[in-house]
Amino acid sequence: MVAIVALLVTQVPAIWRPTHIFGLALLMPGAILLVIARIQLGNSFSLTPQATSLVTHGLYSRIRNPVYIFSFFVLAGLILYLDRPWFLAALLPILVLQVLRARREAVVLEQRFGDAYRQYRAHTWF
Repeated sequence: MVAIVALLVTQVPAIWRPTHIFGLALLMPGAILLVIARIQLGNSFSLTPQATSLVTHGLYSRIRNPVYIFSFFVLAGLILYLDRPWFLAALLPILVLQVLRARREAVVLEQRFGDAYRQYRAHTWF
C-alpha cells in the first residue's frame, strides 16, 4: 500500500483525463476495502491455503474472497490512473490465478470445516 500511495503522489497527472478519474474511482474504494478485508481476516491470512479458522464476519459475510476481488480493483485502478490501459491485459492471467487460488482454498476449507463451510459458501459470492 505504501508503494501505491507513493505512485499516486509522485505520478499526479498534469492533465486529468477520464481514465485517470475512473482509475482513482476504482483504486481508492478498492484499497480501503482491501485493507478492511485484510484486517477482518486477521491471523487467518496466509500465502498458502490453510484452514486455521472460518472467517464469516464483516465483508466475509457476503464475499468469500474479498482480498482477491479488491486487489483486482486496486490493480485495475492503478493501471488506469497511471494511464497505461494496455497493461489491463496483464489482469487476465492475474484473474485466472486468483480464481484457481480461491478454488484451492475452498477445497482446504471444505475438508477442514465440512458442512459449516458448505453452508457459508451457499450464502456468499466468490
